[in-house]
Amino acid sequence: MTRLLREPEWPTLVLVLACYAGWALAVFWLATVSLWLAVPAAAWFIAQHSSLCHEAIHGHPFRDSRLNALLVFPALALVVPYDRFRDSHLAHHRDSNLTDPYDDPESNYLAEHDWAALPLWLKAVLRLNNTLAGRLLIGPVVGQVFWVGSDFRAARAGDRRVAEGWLRHLPAMALVLAVVAVSPMPVWAYLAGAYLGLSLLKIRTFLEHQAHDKVRGRTVVIEDRGPLALLFLNNNLHVVHHMHPRVPWYRLPKLYGANPERYLGVNDGYRYRSYAEVFARYLFRPKDPVPHPILRRETSGPVAEAVHPVGPLVTHDGALEAR
Repeated sequence: MTRLLREPEWPTLVLVLACYAGWALAVFWLATVSLWLAVPAAAWFIAQHSSLCHEAIHGHPFRDSRLNALLVFPALALVVPYDRFRDSHLAHHRDSNLTDPYDDPESNYLAEHDWAALPLWLKAVLRLNNTLAGRLLIGPVVGQVFWVGSDFRAARAGDRRVAEGWLRHLPAMALVLAVVAVSPMPVWAYLAGAYLGLSLLKIRTFLEHQAHDKVRGRTVVIEDRGPLALLFLNNNLHVVHHMHPRVPWYRLPKLYGANPERYLGVNDGYRYRSYAEVFARYLFRPKDPVPHPILRRETSGPVAEAVHPVGPLVTHDGALEAR
């Protein structure tokens, strides 16, 4: 145990503890003061916890992956199984597949062939989902419907890894619901907070990647240093994270600040100055089309494999490592 606990990354460990403390204050104390304050406060810490799950997946704050998984075990967001998120996200770090609707588990694009086969009402929903306002309002439910449907089909087809990931998620979700049930916060209010927390995460994922004919031009930099940067643990500097996936969140700004020209050269200048700029440009305007603007492959495949919240929609067997 001493070996496993050796040299933890203290900024991450302290932030995890602060996140749980803030969440508990929102659910147990602030809920007695005002639900109008408690729900958004809980949502903030739910989103922060999701960002910390991302850090755990990449090997922080401990060297041992089992300790990291245990540290973020409570499913504060309720609907995101850690094991499934881990498998999908590490597969997403195969940068050569970024944005490909078949091979990137975190792509929000569809292949042209699949897009053409959709009914008009679903096309309208997905077009709305490609605006920032739509992503905030309906993104969590759209993603969850497609995600659960895809994983259900995979499990029914015999994929034990998918089924086991969801089964292991049940106690993590039950633990959180049990705590909320004995707290002053009504369960319905917590569900609203969880939905709002997932909406906050949509701000980060909205334009992290773009379709680009060069792999290196697909990953964004948003030079924001405000509260959203802390909430997303500096993953707004997303190309820096993809180039250095093992580097902890608190070192990313220094890496970028030391040589921004290097990273902007790598990603072909895919940059925004702040999240305020992102909101101003895309709140009511799609950032790009739903069908992939470059990929024209005519191979048919499940539409559900391209639209999801933050986790997996395709199955990846065996051990996966970030690269």
